[in-house]
Amino acid sequence: MSEIMPGGEPFFFPGGRAGCLLVHGFTGAPKEMRSLGEHLAGEGFSVLGVRLFGHATQPEDMARSRWRDWVACVEDGYHLLRGAADRIAVMGLSMGGTLALLFASRHPVAGVVAMSTPYALPPDPRLRVLRLLSLFQPYVAKGPPDWRDPEAEATHISYPQYPTRAIAELLELLAAMRAALPQVRVPALLINSHGDTTVSEAQAESILRGLGSPQKEQLWLEDSGHVVTRDVERAKVFTAVATFARRVLEVNA
Repeated sequence: MSEIMPGGEPFFFPGGRAGCLLVHGFTGAPKEMRSLGEHLAGEGFSVLGVRLFGHATQPEDMARSRWRDWVACVEDGYHLLRGAADRIAVMGLSMGGTLALLFASRHPVAGVVAMSTPYALPPDPRLRVLRLLSLFQPYVAKGPPDWRDPEAEATHISYPQYPTRAIAELLELLAAMRAALPQVRVPALLINSHGDTTVSEAQAESILRGLGSPQKEQLWLEDSGHVVTRDVERAKVFTAVATFARRVLEVNA
């Protein structure tokens, strides 16, 4: 049985009847969202940070996961949080943002926040044969990090490589999200950084255009990498997310 890495545990901070559901990213861990969760809890929200199936244990667990497993983790988190909160906003980082947008298209949430969220994977001929490739090359190397905060980078929890089979699942999840964007009708906040080497500005703009919500806004950061919830401009992210949450969850400052 796989054990959860220290710092990879899900978290719950009870508070008021307005709730925030937080979802971490691909190969990452709940720690990516914990500081944001602590900030939101300090603002009086009930906060639940989920751990996606196959994450924060060992890469072999992620290699056998499927994208619907990750969707189910978000659904479980939502129903758990419903025990403490009447209105919920869902928030995700990277693939967590993908899951948050897809979830918001299917469930009665009050709002959605998608941070550093991809629209599609970069073109690569190997994408067509990922499942076959995974039999011979089970893992794919990650690119160079784009952190601005070296301390945050040093304490980051993430698998050192991408499980090839899981990339195939991410590919399908992204397709499901793109198809669902017009059905996202709740207020939406997108947060991206010009310094993100994983998600381009064009991808962020494609998500913004595709959203069916009449209330959508985008915050651009100038000096952060991909993990905006832990990099140098995290305080700006926390303030923007809390302000958005208060508005959509109808909480007075």
